[in-house]
Amino acid sequence: MIDILIWIVIIALFILSFAGIIFPIIPSPLVIWVGFLLYHFVIDASELTTTFWLAMAILTIVLIGSDIIANSYFVKKYGGSKWGERGAAIAVIIGSFVIPPFGIIVLPFIVVFVIEMMQQRTANEAIRASFGSLIGFLGGAVAKVIIQLIMIVWFIIVVV
Repeated sequence: MIDILIWIVIIALFILSFAGIIFPIIPSPLVIWVGFLLYHFVIDASELTTTFWLAMAILTIVLIGSDIIANSYFVKKYGGSKWGERGAAIAVIIGSFVIPPFGIIVLPFIVVFVIEMMQQRTANEAIRASFGSLIGFLGGAVAKVIIQLIMIVWFIIVVV
């Protein structure tokens, strides 16, 4: 009976980890790891091997870095400044609380536009950088979904 309850919690945690893509305040990697650790310490401590744990650690680093890398890359690629990159990152977090999930798309776009305009950029340059932040966010979100799916599927393959 306790195993069934723990499995329900693990599944709920895995589902919650995907909410972290829309609500960045939810630490997706940590939520996934809590699911892994619950299984390991409550259900079966011998099932998850050292190889599994090392692979999950590497994927976690990639998962955390994917957002930062995608956002920086696309804001730079589309002509945005360092301040635009930083503003977009902060706006994504704030935007997750303002009209979720649309706030994480609209607010960074507006913030990057305003920051770039304040830096004496043309309206076209500011809009271009704003689109870069949008593409960066979407690219990072897609990368996070793929990486999280790999982690969860790998876990399921190992334990089933």
